[in-house]
Amino acid sequence: MAAHFGMIGLGTMGRNLILNVADHGFEACGYDRDPAQQKRLLPEAKDKLVKAAASLPEFIDSLKTPRVIMLLVPAGKIVDNVLTDLLPLVQEGDIIIDGGNSHFIDTERRYQQLQNSGVHFIGMGVSGGDEGARFGPSLMPGGNKESYELVKDILEAVAAKSDEGPCVTFIGNTAAGHYTKMVHNGIEYAIMQLISEVYGVLKKAGQFNNEELHDLFAKWNETELQSFLVEITAGVFLKKDDDTGKDLVDMILDKAKQKGTGMWTSQSAMDLNVPIPVIDAAVSMRYLSALKEERVKNSRLHSFNGVKNTVGKDQLARVCKNALHFGFLLSYAQGLQLLSVASAQYNYGVSIAEVLRVWKGGCIIRSALLNDLRKAYLRDSSLANIISSPLFQPVLDECRKDAVTLLKLAMDNNLPAASLAASLHYFDAYITDRLPANLIQAQRDYFGAHTYERIDKTGVFHAEWESKSPLAAPLQKPKGD
Repeated sequence: MAAHFGMIGLGTMGRNLILNVADHGFEACGYDRDPAQQKRLLPEAKDKLVKAAASLPEFIDSLKTPRVIMLLVPAGKIVDNVLTDLLPLVQEGDIIIDGGNSHFIDTERRYQQLQNSGVHFIGMGVSGGDEGARFGPSLMPGGNKESYELVKDILEAVAAKSDEGPCVTFIGNTAAGHYTKMVHNGIEYAIMQLISEVYGVLKKAGQFNNEELHDLFAKWNETELQSFLVEITAGVFLKKDDDTGKDLVDMILDKAKQKGTGMWTSQSAMDLNVPIPVIDAAVSMRYLSALKEERVKNSRLHSFNGVKNTVGKDQLARVCKNALHFGFLLSYAQGLQLLSVASAQYNYGVSIAEVLRVWKGGCIIRSALLNDLRKAYLRDSSLANIISSPLFQPVLDECRKDAVTLLKLAMDNNLPAASLAASLHYFDAYITDRLPANLIQAQRDYFGAHTYERIDKTGVFHAEWESKSPLAAPLQKPKGD
């Protein structure tokens, strides 16, 4: 049989997605350089319209033209190597989809390189993990609309479904798909860090046991906090360790790993001058968690007596719930503002409202909050930040006080809550009409003649500052020493 769809890369994600494709009536063929991966596919694909090719030429020959070929291989040089091997074998009109977590800069380069080849290239973000790939992921394809239309039927068939249809759309031009997936992952970092910080306070200051934590997160998942990450957090607390019989979460080392997409989000935000401190803090805390040996050593050198928590469990649970709501909203706010600015800067043509629709099913950051977020951007497509939206002003103002309460409790008990603190300070800065940055501008003009603007007239100004001492001169010794 000639296959409608080809998959290069038969790891867990690739195998699950190709099975998903076959479930929807499309003949599919898979290829992997590792024969062991090919052998894993065939038993899983028993009685399905799926076959495995032993070589790349055989794989190419097995596909109907125009060929639809998806790559699910590790990001970076491996993608380039696969493309180098693949391009001499394909022909004009064929479609190549990079479905890995490629850096948007690499996707932009590959897209431009293939512009005159006659081969369509789509950089597509895929979210949902192994289960999403098998039963319906959130898909974020970018490139050009013509290329998307050629594969639209297949992508809509395999994508997750929400109350608003398939969780896929043409995201935007060139690297828009992978940029959007990068931002998705940055938001994911932030939400996971916020949940972990609240967990730390509940467990250490609130003395919640794991069964109580399960019940609490399960209850929260029936409220406005309903989300995939809150749901699986509830499940985490029930899992027993096969080796010891203890709760598995207590046996897991506190060193969080990462694959770099959160870091890319922070780097891009810096390049575009967009503040995303909640995401930045989440990335930094993963780095800090990796310093386990140093943290253990320093814990013996520095000790502080925490203030005994006098907040009852019911009250603490309410405070934590509202603080999480506050932090979640500002995580989305920062990611969506970055995506909006990047879309304008790089001419992606992204519709934020459509991105939010695509995220409603299948992806890791799907949540009930996306409904109101989408509503805000449908009302005002030029919305710079949800802080300015009438839909979110009341809830942010109301939840802020519980974010403050939780931070005070965390500090009293020597518990780090970097992302929650970043949420609060970001919000407070964003709603402050006059920040103390005027002093920074005065300092910059003092030591570097960098100039400043004034509040009473337009233009750029420089002052002749008095008593300007050379930088090389020694500092004066304080009196009394």
